[in-house]
Amino acid sequence: MSKPVITLNGLKLVIMLGMLVIIFAGIKVAADIIVPFTLALFIAVILEPLVGLIEHCRIPRVLAVTLLTGLFIMLAVVLIAYLGTSLNELARTLPQYRSSLIVPLQAIEPWLRHIGISVSVDELIKYIDPSAAMTTLSGLISQLSNAMFSVFLLLLTVVFMLLEVPQLPAKLQRVMHHPRDGMAAIQRAVNAVSHYLVLKTAISLVTGLVIWIMLAAMGIRFAFVWGLLAFALNYIPNIGSVLAAIFPVMQVLVFHGAYDALMVGLGYLLVNMIFGNILEPRIMGRGLGLSTLVVLLSLIFWGWLMGPVGMLLSVPLTIVVKIALEHTEGGQGIAILLGDKLPDTPAD
Repeated sequence: MSKPVITLNGLKLVIMLGMLVIIFAGIKVAADIIVPFTLALFIAVILEPLVGLIEHCRIPRVLAVTLLTGLFIMLAVVLIAYLGTSLNELARTLPQYRSSLIVPLQAIEPWLRHIGISVSVDELIKYIDPSAAMTTLSGLISQLSNAMFSVFLLLLTVVFMLLEVPQLPAKLQRVMHHPRDGMAAIQRAVNAVSHYLVLKTAISLVTGLVIWIMLAAMGIRFAFVWGLLAFALNYIPNIGSVLAAIFPVMQVLVFHGAYDALMVGLGYLLVNMIFGNILEPRIMGRGLGLSTLVVLLSLIFWGWLMGPVGMLLSVPLTIVVKIALEHTEGGQGIAILLGDKLPDTPAD
């Protein structure tokens, strides 16, 4: 009698996996619509605690959302304007990289030949084309000039999401077959994602500020750009902090020398060890419930499915999927695989 049960459970698992494939394929096709909506949803999750704090001061929710949105727009305008100026300056200095790279490459050439690697600096320089980087930067600058409209639409979506929050629980209860269990699962997912995003945003902001101050104190050009990059990439688990250090270290290596590049690299390492390996685990605790391997695989998967936004939101998206699977009969086994510990075994 046990074989039909196993077959039925296996069939449910296959059907559920097939549905997931169809859903993910739809997300991939409709990424241009789903990605901004998902980003707006997670921004609303981050801002909701701030709206709640303002409401505690006996300020109406509409006014609280308006004040918070106005502040966000002002910061976005200043940020985009400053970033555009920095990128323009960076684009103007790119041609200097070609001539500046010749000296360190010529210094390395005899050492490479000594260990048996034959490299021609003149041939290698031909492959270094700053015009390609300038084209990329020019496109990025033009996108920044047109970004205000996209930011406006994104914030407009966030505003309506925040205004909809008080009525949302009642609406969801009306459409659920099991309102108590469904709302408990939704509340658990919202609490986990909100806890992660709020703390991760605060830690990323402090990390970006520290990197900016450190590079500015060392006299490194474009310190603001690299600090902003460190803030954004700190959302990416495991490899984000490493990616954020590559470009500033390369810049310092070309214009300032190996010693300064080593100091900058050590500075990044120290900052990431303090914030990423000491403070962040202490502040966040072990409440995510995801294994280290799953975090890495989710980074690859969501990055492929939704692009850079998927990489930034890979952990909260995986948390939501795991909690959803835990409350489905066929998905509990997959939820166990995603977790960081074994479930409690029932006593005999």
